[in-house]
Amino acid sequence: MSKGLVCFDMDGVLVDYLSTWEWVYDKLKLSNQEAYNAFQDGLITEWEWIKYDLDLIRGALKEDMNNDTLHKLLEDCPLMKNLKDSIQELLDYGLDVSIISGGMHPVAHRIASNFLTDSKWIPRFGGIDKISSEKFCDGFDTKLYVFTNGWNYYYDGEIPEKGRYQVQLIAKGSIVSILQRRLSVSISRTVSIGDSKQDSSMFDFSGLKIAFNTRHEELIEECDIFIEERDLSLVSKNILNYFNSLK
Repeated sequence: MSKGLVCFDMDGVLVDYLSTWEWVYDKLKLSNQEAYNAFQDGLITEWEWIKYDLDLIRGALKEDMNNDTLHKLLEDCPLMKNLKDSIQELLDYGLDVSIISGGMHPVAHRIASNFLTDSKWIPRFGGIDKISSEKFCDGFDTKLYVFTNGWNYYYDGEIPEKGRYQVQLIAKGSIVSILQRRLSVSISRTVSIGDSKQDSSMFDFSGLKIAFNTRHEELIEECDIFIEERDLSLVSKNILNYFNSLK
């Protein structure tokens, strides 16, 4: 039985950059401001926003638009300080760890590849896909539950027009709730870590709410702990202190 559940946002929390999407835009010298404004004004859905962004990237890469190229663009996307040790501490304590993000899936899968099981990959709820398992994990599964957006792709690397849409930004809490039911974890034994107002729905299902590396006043007011320094060891320390206090 799980001792508890820890849910991380990725962009700005596990990734030391505004977002994985922005990382790709900046590398290709693109701007998605038009699509962002359209979404904020309610003119397009999140699904349409992802498709628009992929079309923007496709226009820049042209015939080089494939899974391998996009993976390479994200290879040096910077991860947050002490990420690996901090998540390992949580796993060693007996906690389940999840990434719930609207960010690009290859980075989340690369993060998850640091925490492998002894079992070969099989399809499962919250698991990474087979190609990512082969690319990052030598065909093994990861201990993490991973939910992200990004793109779909065929085995030959071709990317269809429709994007990968697992996470609705304003309803990330629904994924937390599903994980709680599947793992038999209560709200009091759930921790969520986020940096934007979209993460507040995760807070609704959490006994400990941590705002990390954020300037969003609404999130800071809603959280139990605000960690400004970009160091995940401070996050894991507070989480373990919290669970020890529940004993």
